[in-house]
Amino acid sequence: QGKFTLLRDTRTDGSFLVHHFLSFYLRAGCKVCFVALLQSFSHYNVVAQKLGVSLAAAKERGQLVFLEGLKSCLDLLFGEEEQPGQPSPLQFLSTSDLRALFGFVRESLSAGGGDCWKGPVLLLDDLSVLLSLGAAPVAVLDFIHYCRACVCCQLQGNVVVLVHSNEDSEDEENELVVNSLCHHSDLILWAEGLATGFCKDVHGQIKIIKRLSLRQAAEQDLVQIYQYKIQDRNVTFFAPGLSAAVL
Repeated sequence: QGKFTLLRDTRTDGSFLVHHFLSFYLRAGCKVCFVALLQSFSHYNVVAQKLGVSLAAAKERGQLVFLEGLKSCLDLLFGEEEQPGQPSPLQFLSTSDLRALFGFVRESLSAGGGDCWKGPVLLLDDLSVLLSLGAAPVAVLDFIHYCRACVCCQLQGNVVVLVHSNEDSEDEENELVVNSLCHHSDLILWAEGLATGFCKDVHGQIKIIKRLSLRQAAEQDLVQIYQYKIQDRNVTFFAPGLSAAVL
C-alpha cells in the first residue's frame, strides 16, 4: 500500500503490464479507478476476459470506475453538452489544467458509506497521451503529484502509470515527464524491445527496478533483468539467454 509504480516501455508495447495490474487488483478486491486514454472499454474488456476477469461486472458492482478517454474527448469537442454541475474530467482540453481530472480520480476513490473494497488503486494508460492532447509537462507532473498525495498518502492506496519513452526521441517534453517520474517511483517496470530486432521466441526484455534509494539515501536500487514472451493468456518470463531460441 502507498506505492507508486511506473510502467515504462521503449521500442515495444508495454500494455500487457497494464492488463496484468488491472486484472490483479480486481481479483484482489480493490477499488480501481482506470483512466484509459489509449483504448476503448471493449478492448480492455476482451483482454480481461482472457485473464478471467469481467470489467462489465466490476463496473456494475461499483468496484471499477472507468474513464474512456477517447469517447470523452469526442463528446467534449464535438458531441453532447455537459450536464450542469458535472464538468468533463478532460476539461484541460480547453482550460489548460488537470484539476477536473484529479477531481474525478479523488471522487472515484474516496470511500463511500457502502464501500467494502480492500484499497483504492489508480491505473492510468497512458500518461503520454495527456501531452499529445495539449497538457503542459508541468501540469502533468502536478497532476501525478496530487494523485500520489491523495491515493498513496491519504487513502493508503496504489498508483500505477504507463508512459512511453524513446531515448532517441526529439520529444523533450515527454522525456522530461518520464525522467521526473522515474525519480519519484517506488517501483519501475521497464519493458524494452530487443536491440537485435524481432524474434518469435523472445518479444522483449523487462527491467525491474526497486527504488530502495527512494526510502534510504544510502541504499542502491535493486535491478533485475528478464526476457519475456507474450502468449494468448499469459506472459512467460525467463533469464536472458534461456529462451527456446537459444536452448
